[in-house]
Amino acid sequence: MRDGSRGVEAFDEDYRENLARYARLIVARGLNVQPGQLVNISSELCHRELLGLLVEEAYRRGAGFVHVEFSDPILQRLRFQHSQPEFLDRVPGFFSAKFGELVDERAANLKILGPEYPDFMEGLDPHLVNLARKAGYQSAKRFYNEGIEKSKVQWCVVAAATARWAERLFPGLKGVDAERKLWREIFQICRVDRPDYLELWENHNSVLKKRAARLSEIGISQLRFSGPGTDLRVGLHARAIFKGGADRSDKGLAFLPNIPTEECFTTPDWRTVSGRVAATRPFLVNGVLVKDLSLTFEAGDLRSYSCSEGGASLEAYIASDPGARRLGEVALVGVDSPIFSSKIVFEEILFDENAACHIALGSAYRGCLQGGTELSEEECAEIGCNSSSVHTDIMISSEQVNVFAELRGGGSLCLLQQGVWSPDFS
Repeated sequence: MRDGSRGVEAFDEDYRENLARYARLIVARGLNVQPGQLVNISSELCHRELLGLLVEEAYRRGAGFVHVEFSDPILQRLRFQHSQPEFLDRVPGFFSAKFGELVDERAANLKILGPEYPDFMEGLDPHLVNLARKAGYQSAKRFYNEGIEKSKVQWCVVAAATARWAERLFPGLKGVDAERKLWREIFQICRVDRPDYLELWENHNSVLKKRAARLSEIGISQLRFSGPGTDLRVGLHARAIFKGGADRSDKGLAFLPNIPTEECFTTPDWRTVSGRVAATRPFLVNGVLVKDLSLTFEAGDLRSYSCSEGGASLEAYIASDPGARRLGEVALVGVDSPIFSSKIVFEEILFDENAACHIALGSAYRGCLQGGTELSEEECAEIGCNSSSVHTDIMISSEQVNVFAELRGGGSLCLLQQGVWSPDFS
């Protein structure tokens, strides 16, 4: 299956083989599609070629029905430009019904990132954009609370290259040449440029699992990040556990929530967060790039921040609810990450969060607390597990950042020295 918008000669046999491997990895390991299973795929229109391979592979594995839901950023922009503001928080009831059925049917859900028009949200009123985002979140809240949080759905997020996205990353290249280079980077980072890619992923998953288990068992009471512009302390509740690599559904089926994935992450006690931290990579908030961000926390709350770009979008975002100004995640990533090694800032959180340690403003993962998915809202609040309608990752490490752990049994331990994992965790 070929995309008729470009010549067949634009991409060689290696590309086609690697794309086929990528599709097999996503369906077999990312989603782990089962016979008879409902599969839902969300994607922009421009990713038809990859979609064709994914749909074919899903049916080959016995999928019962594969639904592909297309989005078009140009049409999304028209809504913000011409809709009456009072209608932007309206979502038809069939949206909630669809997401509810994905949970009830124990579906597999795939989201493909990779913008055809990376700048399509620029110049829009950030408060109106955030109003629509909140409404969308509320319509799918059961999906997030049960499908994602309780792993009733096998879910995966991946990315596909586009020419305009690639041109932003590689200013010296245009069109097909830029897109081809971005695809090569994606294939290498996702380990599908080698015939033994499935074995490589099994080994990588094993490393992440062992690292997360070690981080959980040593009894960390507090993480401290130090580096240029950063002296941040993040406390962990005694229930906190680290996760990494593949997750398991409530039926015991392994799946990879993110491809790629390089992180070991946990849920902080938001009340204990204090200090200042400098972002080491830009990141998108409601489609707008936030650059050169610096944050200051006191008694768990974000008290002040500064950035060179994207401030209005960030301000609207963190005004969504009280939890939007508190931490819901802290994750550790070493400079051995292939994303970091590429030296590319992808301006796409799926890749950039897997290049560096990061924190997230907003909702926490209850699954990173022992027994957390069974806790009530009140019980979560009592132990500092944050709740919010937002969740955005902010990268905070580099070769100049160190991470130390204060242990419940006394003493401290270096986890990352200048971005490199200590021998106990490498």
